[in-house]
Amino acid sequence: MQCLAKSSIRRDTSPMNIWWIRRDLRLQDNQALQLTLQGSADGLLPVFILDPALLSAPAPNRQAFLWQGLRALDEQLRRRGSGLIVRTGPPLEVLSRLRAETGAAQIVAEEDYTPSARRRDAAVAAALPLTLAGGLTVHHPAQVCKADGTPYTVFTPFSKAWKALPRPVSIALAPDRLPPLPTGLASDALPEGQPAMRFVWQAGEVAAAQRLADFLAGPIADYADDRNRLDLDGTSTLSPYLRFGMISARQAALAAWQAIEQGLGRGAETWLNELIWREFYQAILYHFPDVLQQAFNPSLRNIAWRDAPEDLRAWQEGRTGYPVVDACMRQLSGMGWMHNRGRMIVASFLVKDLLLDWRLGERWFMRWLVDGDPAANNGGWQWTAGVGTDAAPYFRIFNPLLQGQKFDPQGDFVRRWLPELRRVPTAYIHTPWLMPEDVQAACGVRMGREYPLPIVDHAAVRDRTLAAYRGR
Repeated sequence: MQCLAKSSIRRDTSPMNIWWIRRDLRLQDNQALQLTLQGSADGLLPVFILDPALLSAPAPNRQAFLWQGLRALDEQLRRRGSGLIVRTGPPLEVLSRLRAETGAAQIVAEEDYTPSARRRDAAVAAALPLTLAGGLTVHHPAQVCKADGTPYTVFTPFSKAWKALPRPVSIALAPDRLPPLPTGLASDALPEGQPAMRFVWQAGEVAAAQRLADFLAGPIADYADDRNRLDLDGTSTLSPYLRFGMISARQAALAAWQAIEQGLGRGAETWLNELIWREFYQAILYHFPDVLQQAFNPSLRNIAWRDAPEDLRAWQEGRTGYPVVDACMRQLSGMGWMHNRGRMIVASFLVKDLLLDWRLGERWFMRWLVDGDPAANNGGWQWTAGVGTDAAPYFRIFNPLLQGQKFDPQGDFVRRWLPELRRVPTAYIHTPWLMPEDVQAACGVRMGREYPLPIVDHAAVRDRTLAAYRGR
């Protein structure tokens, strides 16, 4: 993106609107973009703000994906005669300056439900003409409520109410042409981001559409059976694209409904339910913003968590001695993403085996996940820890051995992410500490040297965890 001097701005005689881009990096089915183009305004100013308050939190993978996605969006805008303007600073200050520079009449943005976003938008709306549009979810959280107006806190009735609402029948196509930018309007440069992440994930609306098409062409048919298999490519991997709105929630849901109508049955229905889980957690955060600071269940807010920094570090680095746990954590560090079954396995291990505060894991995920979303991440951690809304019972403790054997039966996933175990026989791939010495020598893995011994005995720590939860 070229940076131009601010002194030579040419204003058109007709007013323009600012499209304030946040989590909607797309042109198709973008309600905020459509609303920006409506009315008397003939001009369009697509703007992304590098907000220091948001960029201060370390999230290198997610930010690299975002920068790449913004470059892809800028390319799509330029093909249509427009372009992306990037500015740095607090949003209220940036938007006020842009209105002064361009004479923009309105600011339109897609509504976000996080507490920080709502505070930010309230401050902007108090000083500037800000209009918020839908799009982050298929149905706004305020629409999916009980008859008395109170929010659902259990998934199944939420899902039924969600499905009972009118379906969107179509999506708005991307505009063929867009109004040109004002002449001479300056734009800041985007950061470069991590080079490695630019190769792991291809960002942008085009890449999102291709992922959806690939999923619909194959894996969705067996999704109900394969979605939990760590060793198979059985999921859509659309979560990073949904996180930044490179594909809309409506596009994904419509694809699921169409797949159901085309006879893909259980797979498509299961995928639709997973999309509704995303909407459920967005609704929980919207109605109960305090979940980002504390457990939803007040009776489980005072568990006596252990202070064990070495155990935490072993978990973070994939050195627990439990292959499926370590492979999942290495997947996180290697590609900024983790299979959903893996997220449940490692979360259960941190909280239920190591008895460490679930918020430590939640923060670690938000630091490294490309798709790190406050609502979904918090909801998933509280569910596994058994402290949230509609959570798994606190006494449900995943057995990492059984999880590995069931969802990576031949050990292919473990061998991919733990190359030190690539020669371990399948019979021992999830329990390498049981290998006789001659087998260890034959496969080049001496327990405690090439690969660590388990840092805890899963069977032994169960009672410790149950006692801590009961004594909260």
